Amino acid sequence: MTGTRVAAVDCGTNSIRLLVADLDPETGELKDLDRRMTIVRLGQGVDRTGRLAPEALERTFAACREYAEAVRGLGVDPAHTRFVATSASRDAENRDDFVRGVVDILGVRPEVVTGDEEAQLSFTGATRELAAAGLRLAEPYLVVDIGGGSTEFVLGDASVRAARSVDVGCVRMTERHFAGADPVTPAQVAAARADIGRALDLAAEEVPLGEARTLVGLAGSVTTVAAVALGLTAYDSARIHHARIPAAQVHAVAERLLGATHEERAAIPVIHPGRVDVIGAGALVLQALVERTGAAEVVVSEHDILDGIAWSVAER
Repeated sequence: MTGTRVAAVDCGTNSIRLLVADLDPETGELKDLDRRMTIVRLGQGVDRTGRLAPEALERTFAACREYAEAVRGLGVDPAHTRFVATSASRDAENRDDFVRGVVDILGVRPEVVTGDEEAQLSFTGATRELAAAGLRLAEPYLVVDIGGGSTEFVLGDASVRAARSVDVGCVRMTERHFAGADPVTPAQVAAARADIGRALDLAAEEVPLGEARTLVGLAGSVTTVAAVALGLTAYDSARIHHARIPAAQVHAVAERLLGATHEERAAIPVIHPGRVDVIGAGALVLQALVERTGAAEVVVSEHDILDGIAWSVAER
């Protein structure tokens, strides 16, 4: 295809991801050249200390060095590279250390976006291709990106109507409520559920959750729940992308993961090793959201903020 070759990096609380792609804004076509993810747990301890830990920074910089080599190898113009950083680096007191390290390695300045900007990028990445893929889904969409430190809610159709980011995510909820528990107790689940409920109340102040006709779920917690629900023996992004997971299966998987020990979750082949200790909390956030909205199903998208970042570069 002809178009623009871009590189997009999404650095969140739990993982850092790279997409190098050729994009054609006129046709809406996006062709992956390199898509990868590394668990770096940048947000390790941020909720407690307010700072990025030195070992978390080094894990992140090591991944950046690998990504820089890939970007250069595929001949991406530096002007067509965008690095977006999300919740953990937005909250940290020492975020300048993070910024300097990324500039030194990749030659681009990370943009520490606001929660609203993050939400709009996620919406673009998730919905840009739905019609082109032939999916007949009712609008408006509620796009929900469950990250490590925050969850973004975006309601829209052709454009975004409302958006809100709240501070609940799989890492933050695990550190706050499930630390050291194996398995978690009913009391711990109840406390986390109450915390999530308060966050959903905050989101609903700006985003009318009940108006959504289609719930679109993004990011690793959602795709992992989908992989478990589908009974996959190996992670298969093609099977997961645009899968439609009934609400009853979301509940069943969440209860299974919350009731399991660390060893039992680690034995599930579709759960990335870096998500084993946090997937229960991520599934709980998704379960609570399905209950709150009354959604009959979750439409799962493998395309999310990373793809939205790529489109934002191509359309500059």
